[in-house]
Amino acid sequence: MNCLHPRSESGQAAPLYLTAVVGLLFLAFVFFAFGQADVTRNGTQSAADAAALAAARESRDQFKGDFLGNLLTPGYLDDIFGGRFIGMVNGCSAAGHYATRNEAELLTCNRTGDGRWAFTVKVRSQEPMGTSIIEGTDEKHAETTATAVVEPLCTFEAAEKDGNPDDGGDGDAGEGDAKPVSPGELVCDGGTWDIDPENLDLLPDMSDLFTVRLAED
Repeated sequence: MNCLHPRSESGQAAPLYLTAVVGLLFLAFVFFAFGQADVTRNGTQSAADAAALAAARESRDQFKGDFLGNLLTPGYLDDIFGGRFIGMVNGCSAAGHYATRNEAELLTCNRTGDGRWAFTVKVRSQEPMGTSIIEGTDEKHAETTATAVVEPLCTFEAAEKDGNPDDGGDGDAGEGDAKPVSPGELVCDGGTWDIDPENLDLLPDMSDLFTVRLAED
């Protein structure tokens, strides 16, 4: 009689094993579905980050002409490196290119309008999240946003005035003969640069003057 017990126990255990296997497979499908959605969302976030950075970087780089043309304007450098400046060069033309390179579509790109030199973009994944057991994801595209800001890396130190009165004595030199005076110097992490109006090509690159980074908001 005792020899029948192993068969009986084995027969009773088979449905339990089958149920356990089915349950594990279901959990595997669930994890795969959520994992697939996370991969899509993460890829889309990377595309948004790249697009926002591209917009801010292009705006910074295209700002060079205006920057060099206004170096001698009173108060100009104080505003730029004192945190009171918002770049008006639109860099959104580069944002779409970088979104596409990261398999996303650029939906919007705008300056933030909150007092920062910054751009906010919104992108959507080119491919849907895919068919899964999660209802509604088969045709749903991931959408996300990112903001990138341009910030100065340097401070501006104005040149000290010598206190000499305006030249108006013997008239040996006309007004047209006066050479432009340096407004001061830029103090950056990479060093100090005297602003020489006659040798502006000696100034550092825009990437040395301004950094581009992602903002948490």
